[in-house]
Amino acid sequence: MAMLPFDDRPGVIWMNGKLVPWAEAKLHVLSHGLHYASCVFEGERAYSGVVFKGTEHHQRLLESGRILGFTVPYSAAELDAAADAVIKQNGYVDAYVRPVAWRGSEMMGVSAQQTRINVAIAAWEWPSYFSPELREKGIRLMWAPWRRPGPDMAPTRSKAAGLYMICTLSKHEAENKGYQDALMLDYRGLLAEATGANLFLVQDGKIHSPTPDCFLDGITRRTVIALARRLGIEVIERHIKPEELAKTQEVFLTGTAAEVTPVGEIGEYRFVPGRVTKALMDAYSAEVRKPAAQWIPSAVPTSAAA
Repeated sequence: MAMLPFDDRPGVIWMNGKLVPWAEAKLHVLSHGLHYASCVFEGERAYSGVVFKGTEHHQRLLESGRILGFTVPYSAAELDAAADAVIKQNGYVDAYVRPVAWRGSEMMGVSAQQTRINVAIAAWEWPSYFSPELREKGIRLMWAPWRRPGPDMAPTRSKAAGLYMICTLSKHEAENKGYQDALMLDYRGLLAEATGANLFLVQDGKIHSPTPDCFLDGITRRTVIALARRLGIEVIERHIKPEELAKTQEVFLTGTAAEVTPVGEIGEYRFVPGRVTKALMDAYSAEVRKPAAQWIPSAVPTSAAA
C-alpha cells in the first residue's frame, strides 16, 4: 500500500497562530530554514488526547531557538494550547505531534537577522515505532559511520534540524544493510546514542547511561531514569567505552518515538531483553497514560562525569 504523503493529508495544522487546512501549511522554497538549517523542532506523543510532558517539550523548543540565535514568538503555554487544539480539531486520541520553528524567506544568505520566525504544529496517528515482534526480541543496531560532534563543534544542546543530517545518513545505511538503526559514538569515541533515541545499558542489575554532554538529554530519557529510581534500580550516568558492551546483559533505547525499546544486537555484541528492560517498558507505558497531575517529575540532569 502506498504511503500517504505528508504534504497532502486531511485535517489541519496550526501555523503562525491559527489553524489552517493541512495542504495550505506551506513555506517558500527560499526559506532560510531549508537552506541553512536555521530550524528547531520537537517530537511529542499524545496519549488519550493529552501530550505527554508537552510543556517540557515546548520549553525546550524555546531554548533550542535561543541557542540558534532567534526567539520563538510564542510562549510555552501558547504552544501547549496550540498542540491541544490540533489534536482535538483532527479528532486524534493517540498521536505523534511535531512542533517546528524556522527562519523564513525574507533574507537569503548565511546572515539572516531580519527573517521572520515561523512556527507550526502538526499531528498525525503513528503506531509503535518498531513492530511488536522487534520490541519483544530487541532491534538490531550497526555501528554508525558518523560521530556526534563535540559541544564546541555544534549547538549540541539544541534540538536543531541540522544536527540530524548525520542521523539520517546513518539510519539509511543501517536499513540498507538489514538493521533497524545505528549506534553513534561521540567525538571522543565513547558511546553516545542511536540516531533518534538515548542509550541505556544494564550491567549486573544497575543501569548505566552515557552522560549527555554532546547530545540531547531526552525528556523520555529523564522520565525513564526517574521511573527506574522509583523502582529501586540504581542509575549511573557516566562516560562509557564501546568495549563495555561485552559485560552488558541488557540494552534499551528511549525516545518519544521509540518509547522504551529493547536492543538485541549492536555490531558484534548480543543481548537479551531482560527483567530491567521489561519493567521499564511496563512502567513507561503506564506513566504516559496517567493524568498529567500524576506524572513523575523528570530526573534532574547531572553534570558530566569522566
